[in-house]
Amino acid sequence: MRLDNPAPPNLPLAPEAYERVYIESLTNTLRLYFNRLENITRNLLSKDGGRFLSNPFGAFSSESDQSAASTTVAYAITYDSTDISDSVFLSNSSRLNVTYSGIYNLQFSIQFDNSDNQIHDVDVWAEVNGVNVANSNSKFSIPNKHSGVNGNLIGALNLFLTMQDGDYVQLYWRTSDTSIKLEHFAAASSPSRPATPSVIATMAFVSSIP
Repeated sequence: MRLDNPAPPNLPLAPEAYERVYIESLTNTLRLYFNRLENITRNLLSKDGGRFLSNPFGAFSSESDQSAASTTVAYAITYDSTDISDSVFLSNSSRLNVTYSGIYNLQFSIQFDNSDNQIHDVDVWAEVNGVNVANSNSKFSIPNKHSGVNGNLIGALNLFLTMQDGDYVQLYWRTSDTSIKLEHFAAASSPSRPATPSVIATMAFVSSIP
C-alpha cells in the first residue's frame, strides 16, 4: 500500500448569506480530507505500520585485504561493495556520504589478522569531512600467531554521528606493527560457510538533529 500525503483542500470563500449548498460542499470537502488523514494515521499506527516508513541507510563491505606499510601513517578503510543503499552512498572507496541531515548510527565490523608471533595493537577512529571525530577512537589488541595459525580478531563498534546533508564519514586505522592486516577470507566448506569480508560497515538514519 502506498501512503499518499494529501494536499490541504482549496476551500472556497464563504458567501455573505447562508447557503445550504455551500455548507454541504464545504462539509464534504473537509470530510474527504480528514478521512484521508485518518487512513494514513491508522495504517502507520497499526502493527504493520513500520513497513510504510523509509529512512536513509546503507551497507558496505570489502572483499579485499588491506595492509599498512607504516606504523606512523593513518590509513583510510576502503570498501569495494555497496550491499544496499538508500540516500547513503559510497564515494572515493572510503567515504560514506549522506544526502539528508540527521543523526546517523555508524556500525563497523573489521576482520583483523596478525601473522606475527607477538600481540599487536590497532587503533580505529572516525573522521567527518576530513576532521577527526572527538572521542571516536577504539584500541584493539590482535592475538599473536599460534600453532601455525594467524591470530584473528573482529573489531566492532557503533558510533552516533551528527551529519549535515552532503557530509561524509571515513574510518581510519593505524597499527603498531605492519604484520597486522584487514583480512578477507573466501567461502569455506566442511561445513559450508560464507566468505568473510575484511570490513563491513552499515549506516542508518536515527533521527533529525535536535
